[in-house]
Amino acid sequence: MMGRMGVFERIAIALVVLWVIAFAVTPNLMVFLTSILSPEAEDLVRMRFSLESYSRFLDPLFIAMVGQSLRLAFCATLICLLLGYPFAYFLSGTPRANRNQLLLLLIIPFWTSSLIRTYALIIILKANGLINSILMGLGIIDHPLKLLYTDGAVLLGLVYTLLPFMILPIYSVLEKLDNRYKEAARDLGASRMSVFWLITVPLSLPGVMAGMMLTFLPALGMFYIPDILGGAKVMLVGNFIRNQFLTAGDWPLGAAASIALNIVMAVMLFVYYKASKRVSQDALL
Repeated sequence: MMGRMGVFERIAIALVVLWVIAFAVTPNLMVFLTSILSPEAEDLVRMRFSLESYSRFLDPLFIAMVGQSLRLAFCATLICLLLGYPFAYFLSGTPRANRNQLLLLLIIPFWTSSLIRTYALIIILKANGLINSILMGLGIIDHPLKLLYTDGAVLLGLVYTLLPFMILPIYSVLEKLDNRYKEAARDLGASRMSVFWLITVPLSLPGVMAGMMLTFLPALGMFYIPDILGGAKVMLVGNFIRNQFLTAGDWPLGAAASIALNIVMAVMLFVYYKASKRVSQDALL
C-alpha cells in the first residue's frame, strides 16, 4: 500500500512539475528572450541580441506613463486598504452565522465577469446615469458632472474590482489571531485602541501585505478598466503592454515591460516573505 502511494505521489509531483514548466517557466522564458531581441515589422522580432527595449524605459513619455500607472495603482491600493481593513476586522469579530452571510455578499460579485461589472459602472457614471440623475433631481447640480472617462472613474473601477482581494487576505489572518494576546493586554490595563494598534495591527501585517500585493499588481495590469471607464485616455502599464503586442507590433518592448512587471512582483513577494517571517518570530517571542 505504501509502495503504491509512493508511486502515486511521484507521478502527481511529476505532473505538477511538468505543468509548471509548460505553462509558467517556458512562457516566461520566451517573454524574456523576446525582450532581448530586436523588433521587426514583418516577422515581429529579429534574431539579433539587443537591449534597446530596456533602454527605451528612459523615454520621458514612458516614465510619465509609468508614473501615472503607479499613482493610480497606489491610490487604488490605499483606498482598498482603508475600506477593506475595517470591514475585515468587523467581519472577523461577528458571529459565525452572520459572518457567512457577509462573506457571501462579498463573494457574490465574483459570480459575474469583472468585464461585465465594469460596463455596468458606465450606467452609473455617464452624463444621464444614476449619479447625475439623482443629483439633478435633488437640485444639487444644474448640469451633469463629467464623471466618466476620467482618472476618477478609472480609480473607482479599480477599487470596485479589487476590494475583495484586499479584504479576504486580511480577514483570513485576523480570524486566526489568538485572542489570548488581546486578553493579556487588557488584563495589564491596555485600552481597546492600544490593543488594536500594538497587537492586532502588527500581527495582521502578513494579511495586509498579501492584500496590497493582490491589489497593487493587478491594478497595474488591468488594461480593460482604463479602456472602458477612461475612454482610452488613461494609459496604464497594462494598456501599454497590450498595445505593443496587438497594435504597435513591437513585441520586444512589450515583453520588456512584462519582465519589469514580473520583477516588481518578485520584489513584493520577497517583502511579503520577510514581513511574514518577522511577524511570526515576534509572535513566538
